[in-house]
Amino acid sequence: MSETSTGEVAEAAAAVATGNWRRAGIAGAAIGVVAAGAAAGVALERLTVGRGMRRKARLALDAAGPYGSLRGMPGTAVADDGTELYYEVEELDPDVAAPRRRRMFGRKAPAPVTVVFSHGYCLNQDSWHFQRAALRGLVRAVYWDQRSHGRSARGAAQAGPDGVPVSIDQLGRDLKAVVDAAAPEGPLVLVGHSMGGMTMMALGAHYPEFVRERVAAIALIGTSSGKLGEVSYGLPVAGVNVVRRVLPGVLRALGSQAELVERGRRATADLFAGLIKRYSFSSRDVDPAVARFAERMIESTPIDVVAEFYPAFAEHDKSEALVVFEGLPVLVLAGDKDLVTPGTHSEAIADLMPEAELVIVPDGGHLVMLEHPEAVTDRLADLLARAGAVAAAANVGTYGSTAGSTAQPGG
Repeated sequence: MSETSTGEVAEAAAAVATGNWRRAGIAGAAIGVVAAGAAAGVALERLTVGRGMRRKARLALDAAGPYGSLRGMPGTAVADDGTELYYEVEELDPDVAAPRRRRMFGRKAPAPVTVVFSHGYCLNQDSWHFQRAALRGLVRAVYWDQRSHGRSARGAAQAGPDGVPVSIDQLGRDLKAVVDAAAPEGPLVLVGHSMGGMTMMALGAHYPEFVRERVAAIALIGTSSGKLGEVSYGLPVAGVNVVRRVLPGVLRALGSQAELVERGRRATADLFAGLIKRYSFSSRDVDPAVARFAERMIESTPIDVVAEFYPAFAEHDKSEALVVFEGLPVLVLAGDKDLVTPGTHSEAIADLMPEAELVIVPDGGHLVMLEHPEAVTDRLADLLARAGAVAAAANVGTYGSTAGSTAQPGG
């Protein structure tokens, strides 16, 4: 981090302390991106994308494809604190053309499972767009929005001045509520990106018997089992230390002035887009439409939600919970240039799970499932084929197509 950038962190903190919300709003625009990766004051790096590039990205997005437009049968699960959690179910379609099935799975058959996808921080279920398009009709799948994200309701426990902080443990219980509603029977394959992977670890920690009875395989993508406080986000040590010292207080203050900060984020759209590209992708030639798609998801997360979730990552430590997944087919995948949850964190997970398949995707950033969708989908397809054999041999669950009947209409 340059001396200028380090000074800007201190300036942002001073702006909050003195009530200069115009300056703080601009700082908040950048900080929101960092939180999208559970990062830190990297948000104050002066990385910009020209207006011409942004205009090109918007045009490409409109013309190239309806990213995030895929929809399934809606449903609502209710968390233990009353929060309504939105999910969508894509049913297995026996009429899917055989050539498409062969392209995805070769001579192997996909597992008769329900695949549950959990997204990352400041994203939503649409972040799985490419995997959803590829697997549609080939397997039964559930996509859900974590509390306070996407179409799910704001966390009930976090509401009001006496709200309870968000925890990864709470997210694990939320995932259990979604599975109970959307897939109450049959074997499961759990797939999680970043915070979604942490959510799966919390599920295992709280419900080990459930995992042993129902889960046939898991995929952990661009995630971490702990020690996120040691991540440098590509910055020099001095800059990281400054950011870690001031960011929690800045986020709390910005979260209390959400309207002003959102106005600041809109006013600094070019900076915002540059930060997202920097900390989401590694490839220089990433499709501008895909970059804009990621930007839209991240910028839709209110700053007060960013502030609510941020402290949970420093506290996250679920290394011991990984033991509950022993014996299952496990995919651990990360981009080799992920600045948010570096590949070393995936390697650490794989070290704790010796039978796991470890895949490090070359030239991959944090949003590797959007940046290199074919690489991710290919490994997921292989995992599903392996899960089928495990589920059949171990008689995991009792698969049935009636699980979706418990869904309540969602919004």
